[in-house]
Amino acid sequence: MFESLGFETLTAPEAIVFFALALGLAFGALAERTKFCFRRGIAGEDRRAALGVWLTALAVAVLGTQTAVQAGLISFAEHRFLSPDLPLAALLIGGGLFGAGMVLTRGCASRLTVLSATGNLRAALVLLVFAFVAHAAMKGVLAPLRLSISAYTLPLEATSLPGPSAIWVALIVGAAGFIALRSGNRPATLLGAALIGALVPLAWVGTGFVFYDDFDPVPFESLAFTAPAADALFFTVASSAVSANFGAALIGGVLAGSLLSSLAFRSFRWQSFETPAQTGRYLLGATLMGFGGVLAGGCTVGAGLSGIPTLSLSAITAVAAIVAGALVTHSLLTASPRTAAIPAE
Repeated sequence: MFESLGFETLTAPEAIVFFALALGLAFGALAERTKFCFRRGIAGEDRRAALGVWLTALAVAVLGTQTAVQAGLISFAEHRFLSPDLPLAALLIGGGLFGAGMVLTRGCASRLTVLSATGNLRAALVLLVFAFVAHAAMKGVLAPLRLSISAYTLPLEATSLPGPSAIWVALIVGAAGFIALRSGNRPATLLGAALIGALVPLAWVGTGFVFYDDFDPVPFESLAFTAPAADALFFTVASSAVSANFGAALIGGVLAGSLLSSLAFRSFRWQSFETPAQTGRYLLGATLMGFGGVLAGGCTVGAGLSGIPTLSLSAITAVAAIVAGALVTHSLLTASPRTAAIPAE
């Protein structure tokens, strides 16, 4: 469709950068206001409210994405989420590592990106290490280990949820909506969460339909933080050799949107580490999230908020492994008196 939009000075890969930047700005501002975070919904002090926010976003993302599929605007038939060989070992191990890491750092990748722009130096360091390890797992020294684990696959005839998609959409949206409405959140907060969810199908349609160009293709993708964080880091240190892409622009937009929101609402606060042991814990968590996120094929946003709406077994398996890893790690930490004084974020 891109060639019919009348752009004369921008190619599709160039236009997608501005599109991703706008998505990131919106996500950053909305996530900063709603405190959007999957980790808090699983192992936080305010699980009920945090889970309500996340599930509201998921319900809208599922409904919007599947509506676009039914309308013929996009198709996931050739997407990696629906690959016939399910990388079960990678999904389980990677998801578990990511879940453990996000509990150790007290924030999922998206939340830590938002916090990095609001004065939280702990989150900023975690984000840098997370991006570095993710890049090493994708293209560096950790890539052979990732590939060896990913080689163990489960061949399936179909890797999407069986049966009519409409039934799964109704079940997911209905269950998520029911929990969200009973979460105790204010309507304004749930509205913000719903807008976050709407960014997912907007991104899918944008990259898969609006900016689709046979002669200059762009990757078909939506909101995510693992690969985009690695792309953003690489672009930052080598911008004269590589061009900005969707992922790098998305992370830049999230940082800018979060910063502007925190300044406008006066929630910007400088925060840092309190002890060397705390620093080590966060660095370990960042390392686990970086490798685990790449191994599992996405984080709580890439595999969760964007992946589940594709009705993919791989995305659902990854999120289930993330939840399991988070719950086990949280149980171990709460049983240890040394973790009692760890800051909330």
